[in-house]
Amino acid sequence: MAKRKVANKEFQVVLDVVSSFPQGALFEEIFSALSPHVPRRTLQRRLALLVSKGKLEFEGETRSRKYRISHLQEKKKEEVPQEKEKGTAEHVTLESSSLSLSSIAAAIQTAVRQPIPLRKPVGYNRAFLDDYRPNTTKYLPEHVCKHLFEVGHPVDDTRPAGTYARAVLSRLLVDLSWNSSRLEGNTYSLLETDRLLKLNEVAEGKDLKEAQMILNHKSAIEFLVNSVDNIGINKYTILNLHALLSNDLLGDVEACGRLRAFPVGIGKSVYRPLSVPRLIEECFQQILDTANAIINPFEQAFFLMVHLPYLQPFEDVNKRVSRLAANVPLILNNLSPLSFVDVPQTLYVNGLLGVYELNKIELLREVFIWAYERSAQIYSSVKKELGEPDPFRMKNREMISETVREIVRGEMNKPSAIAFIRQRASEFVPEKDQTRFIEAIEKDLMGLHEGNMARHSIRPVEYATWQKVWLT
Repeated sequence: MAKRKVANKEFQVVLDVVSSFPQGALFEEIFSALSPHVPRRTLQRRLALLVSKGKLEFEGETRSRKYRISHLQEKKKEEVPQEKEKGTAEHVTLESSSLSLSSIAAAIQTAVRQPIPLRKPVGYNRAFLDDYRPNTTKYLPEHVCKHLFEVGHPVDDTRPAGTYARAVLSRLLVDLSWNSSRLEGNTYSLLETDRLLKLNEVAEGKDLKEAQMILNHKSAIEFLVNSVDNIGINKYTILNLHALLSNDLLGDVEACGRLRAFPVGIGKSVYRPLSVPRLIEECFQQILDTANAIINPFEQAFFLMVHLPYLQPFEDVNKRVSRLAANVPLILNNLSPLSFVDVPQTLYVNGLLGVYELNKIELLREVFIWAYERSAQIYSSVKKELGEPDPFRMKNREMISETVREIVRGEMNKPSAIAFIRQRASEFVPEKDQTRFIEAIEKDLMGLHEGNMARHSIRPVEYATWQKVWLT
């Protein structure tokens, strides 16, 4: 009986590998994807047996023969309850997280975990991008998008773009800066990241590049949230995201915010990206145009997470750019941001390798969905704690921030600040709103501290210098 159980497991591995090739898999593709490997004759026998039992079907002869899951098997899947349709029937639970994988995603992970010599070298597949048709091709099924919208959308959707992100900015700066850096191998702890961002305190014994990486994230996130009227899925936004995220981290200063003009490699992968500058620029623009044509913001976000790193348009920092770029459609549509809280680094990397080497999105898609659910849950709680935004403050937010910023940068004491605020109110605010305006500025000044100064674009050194004057 025990022997029979092992045999069933080995046959299931073959089925999982074949199911990861929707268009059918050649014998060599199945053989290469299996882990652990089995002798060729053994695989031939298993394939023949699976065909005879109706589990697999094939078309073509000899070397051109392609195997796929039989129609009978697919029909059985369709008859399974809704939970199983979503890919949760077969789970592989991952260490250090509650995320579990469908059999298809698990098969992709198995394939990209093979030793490098056993994986087939591949180059950039332009057809992977060309075949995507906005609003026809769906990386995210309809029911998934509906679910994500429900968990990530505020009750009131009439407020200006960026309202949600501004409301949770203090928390988002720490969460996204830390988690995105952590996925790059950064060793700062969450607490060390918090102190770096709020107090400009560099952790002892750490590489200065790690602190720079985190501070760059902070600048890039503030750019997205504070420039909501100007950002979009366009060259201005993506190039400037790269410039901010790569600041002081590249050998060539001019490479910041510029598409690369030379070949690059991917560590621990058999994938080789495009190397022709003209084609890189052409595909980069095609990615932006395609993403812009997508209506659903979640599909936009995931499309960018797939295709920006796959193209590798920049010398370095491509994955970081894709993670923040994925937040652009979410911020613009007042959806909960995506901060990659608790996402296992290995799983995220394997998801990308599945895209790079196999052009398969299922593993990365499951990471994306799980990560968004986690992020939405966190920011929904933060939003409830903060209460509802004040419409007056929202309408005058730029003037309020600009006034607070000038008081701090001008190192004004309390009497000087009071006079300045009243002057500002009389010059730029209607008489009926002047009292509210003055009150809003004074409340912000009284409540200003290291943990919230970022919302007014005030740097730690500016705040520290002003405090010496303000408190005397």
